[in-house]
Amino acid sequence: MPATDHAVELVVAGARAASDKLAQQILAFDVSEQLAITDAFLLASAPNDRQVRAIVEEIEDRLRELGAKPIRREGHREGRWVLLDFGDVVVHVQHEEERQFYALERLWRDCPSIPLPADVVSHER
Repeated sequence: MPATDHAVELVVAGARAASDKLAQQILAFDVSEQLAITDAFLLASAPNDRQVRAIVEEIEDRLRELGAKPIRREGHREGRWVLLDFGDVVVHVQHEEERQFYALERLWRDCPSIPLPADVVSHER
């Protein structure tokens, strides 16, 4: 069963928020067939800790406007890899070094990607 419409709505809102804060490598995957605990992953990265935190805060603000609150939030203090668990969607915002090292997109490459709208731009350096 594919990701729910609500999960896709949250992914798109989160991706737009990340794009607005100049996130890099914004990708989304439908992991609903592989994981029972969530429907989708949203991945984004940034070149420094401060920008990672800014992206995370913007995503939280936008998803809160849609009535979503994170069930769990990990890694915010360090700003290297922040995980936001919204239940239907798990957001990973990573420092670009962690993104390269852990390469989550390689782990989930067999999952279908969730198309993001044209206004979601991955800002590369």
